[in-house]
Amino acid sequence: MNAIVSVTSDWGIGFDGQLLVRNRDDMRRFVDLTMGGTVIMGRRTLESFPGGPLKGRRNIVVSARPDYEPEGVEVARSPEGALALAGDDPENVWLIGGASVYEALLPRCERAYVTKNACEVTADAWFPNLDEDDAWSVESTEPGGITADGVSFEYVTYRHVAREDAPRKPFIGSLLSHRTARSKRA
Repeated sequence: MNAIVSVTSDWGIGFDGQLLVRNRDDMRRFVDLTMGGTVIMGRRTLESFPGGPLKGRRNIVVSARPDYEPEGVEVARSPEGALALAGDDPENVWLIGGASVYEALLPRCERAYVTKNACEVTADAWFPNLDEDDAWSVESTEPGGITADGVSFEYVTYRHVAREDAPRKPFIGSLLSHRTARSKRA
């Protein structure tokens, strides 16, 4: 399984349910990588899509709400349930957000495809800083470009290198430190 995410310089991923950086090239890359595969997301991520479930992909949504059954998706009541639904083709399964889904399932990923946008903006959701996590190493870096708003970006692919018994920095701790340090709106 892989994760795919767009982050700012401080690893922010969203604010008020929306992406932080408008980046058409990143969106095209997202479509190219995930098309034909299975995407796992949280309920709020699905609800942030203006067109509903992502076309050309199997959509699995994690939601504990017993009455939540939107059309065009499969609903899992837990992250583990989402993995069970996803089946046995891990190379074709993508975690696409939000923060709680990343928190629960990122340790199960083999790779993380990260678009790094060179900016900091107000955020209320973060991805763990993989550069500071010994369980992850940079596998490749590709130049990206500059968005229409003048934000430069690059594509970095990380590979999960930790052994099962290796100590891992807890995701929630990094999330809480970001919330504390960046609780004021810029």
